[in-house]
Amino acid sequence: MAALLLPLTILSLVTAGIVAVHNVSISLLDSAVARGAVCLDGTPPAYAYSPGFGDGVDNWHVFLQGGGWCHNVDNCLDRTRDPKGSSAKLMTEQNGVASFGGMLDANSTLNPDFYNWHVFKIFYCDGSSFMSNVEDVDPKHNLTYRGARIYDAMMDELLRIGMGNAKNALLSGTSAGGLATTLHCDKFQSLFHNTTKVKCVSDSGFFVHGEHFIGADWREAYFFNVISTHGLTNMLPTSCTSKFSPTLCIFPENLVPHIQTPLFLIESAFDKYQISNNVFSPSDASPRWINCINNLTFCNWSEIKIMKDFRYTFINTLKSTIENSSSRRGYFVHSCYQHGHMEYVRGSTCSLFVGNGLANKTIAQAVGDWFFDRSEFQEMDMLNDLPRNCTGFDDQPTLEKKCRDHIHH
Repeated sequence: MAALLLPLTILSLVTAGIVAVHNVSISLLDSAVARGAVCLDGTPPAYAYSPGFGDGVDNWHVFLQGGGWCHNVDNCLDRTRDPKGSSAKLMTEQNGVASFGGMLDANSTLNPDFYNWHVFKIFYCDGSSFMSNVEDVDPKHNLTYRGARIYDAMMDELLRIGMGNAKNALLSGTSAGGLATTLHCDKFQSLFHNTTKVKCVSDSGFFVHGEHFIGADWREAYFFNVISTHGLTNMLPTSCTSKFSPTLCIFPENLVPHIQTPLFLIESAFDKYQISNNVFSPSDASPRWINCINNLTFCNWSEIKIMKDFRYTFINTLKSTIENSSSRRGYFVHSCYQHGHMEYVRGSTCSLFVGNGLANKTIAQAVGDWFFDRSEFQEMDMLNDLPRNCTGFDDQPTLEKKCRDHIHH
């Protein structure tokens, strides 16, 4: 009886909004192996599923994990030694458990718009933003490039357990998962009836080409190698590749205008990952620059100037992309030195209280307003032209109290 009471008690606490983060078991989709939908090392793909409850039983949130890309054989082989290339390593390192926080959390107080939805997190182990589909296994290194098959197998599993009958469906992802969300958005929408509200949220997934900004050649060369390694030339949208080279079609500025499904962009104009990794190649990054990107207080004005130029490039690229889109987009573009938001209380549901709010809204409130058509949230921070640290100094209970008071008053 005690064993039964424990999960019931936890469910009651979650429903009441007392538990701030909940743990969810990680599962392997063993049925995917027969169709070749496997990680780089050949292990089955993994997911974590938290069922919906209450009036959220007909609503589904599918989240694509991020984690960069591998751009050559050696780099992909390195990934098989960690969770980004092997579900076996994932299960070992995380003890078979994933923590759902922020906009994935079942906390009704801190995540009121999405707390009782089905949440299905797909772990990233292919290094290609869930896009590769190479039939042959690398005979020398035993590497398997099958990200698109993983995505398709997971969608079939979701339909099997009931997602096809959704009233509301949201596809989202962070970083490489945000790019994957953009790439798969229309395909995701096609899974549903016309009566289903289907939208997508790309979190820190707008990786700019920046043709006239430092490092453009490096960014092009890097993604050319990603495309070549994973055989993506014929996997990218033909609406884009009919106009641009495949390399340019992995940059969202050339993808987003072709997407028909409503798409929301959560972005920083000082995206920490892009500034740290996509401005200079590893061989060109000076020790001074490395110190600067790791701690803004070490930056001199020439380095800050590079960051300000990145912001200028990012904002103007994004504005141009949205203007050329076939449908209106929602967006929240801030100036915090940050990358990734949705999975964390400080990054999404309580972002306003660590200095990251626009129009007096948290990121999660902005997404909720946009998803439920309460407003067309389109806000950019045009005032701050310097990168800001937005980590906050409050302890977690104090932060959550401020957040609760704001959300419910």
